Amino acid sequence: MTENIKLMFNTDYDSVTNKIGILDAAAQISLSPHVNIWAGRFLPPSDRANLYGPFYSHQWGVYTDGIQDGYPFVYQGRDNGVMYWGDFAKKIKVSVGAFDGKSSTGNPKVLVAARVQVDFWDAEDGYYLNGTYYGDKNLLSIGGATQVQSGHTATTVDFLLEKKLPNGGAFSIESEYSNYNRLGGYDGAYAKSQGAYGLGSYLFPKVVPIGKLNGKFEILGKFAKAEFTHGRTPNYDQKTTEVNFNYVISQFKARVMTFYRDTTFNRQRQDFWQLGVGLQLQM
Repeated sequence: MTENIKLMFNTDYDSVTNKIGILDAAAQISLSPHVNIWAGRFLPPSDRANLYGPFYSHQWGVYTDGIQDGYPFVYQGRDNGVMYWGDFAKKIKVSVGAFDGKSSTGNPKVLVAARVQVDFWDAEDGYYLNGTYYGDKNLLSIGGATQVQSGHTATTVDFLLEKKLPNGGAFSIESEYSNYNRLGGYDGAYAKSQGAYGLGSYLFPKVVPIGKLNGKFEILGKFAKAEFTHGRTPNYDQKTTEVNFNYVISQFKARVMTFYRDTTFNRQRQDFWQLGVGLQLQM
């Protein structure tokens, strides 16, 4: 609208309901890198996994471990409210906001959300994040987020280390710890859940042509454990193991991801596994 006032509007197609839903619909006022005000529907301060979303995640089976982005939401991680965020010295990113709790949790009390992130090496510009930079950055980042409503809390701490190597390859380590205490979580039958995961990857340096395509192979592994407690039925644990072997053609714009995911429970639910090939294309 002007140099410092913008509108963001994004939609999402739901193949199950055959309907289009509103992802983001927000006014953005930017006075400086230190002072940004957003109002409307958008991703509230939360963990890195929510702020990069499924299309900018590193792994294929994102949001399947009972840990990542268990915060309450209206639609696809979004909530309705107003937020301040700012970048300081290209190293510290701070965000805090107030959101309509009734639309996301049914509780009419205001939901308060906040996040602080420190980038020790290269900076990450803007509010939304990536799950990987495929060797474009040397990144060492630690972030903590919390949401509070009526004394109930959802809290996460996330970590991402990514290092580009002299030969053109890169390796990455990502981790997160979550504690959902009567707010959010993956299983509504249990008031509390907590857990952690670790993810490691290696991007091979050699460009491998396949027909007219040129890409690099990448291997990725992840292990997660989540515990669900304070329910009417016995507590249970979930363990998730995932392995990806990817062909990265143009980072998030074009990538082929072969995946195996094994999910096991010590009780309450049935174990299952998945094996497949995923294709992501973006314009």
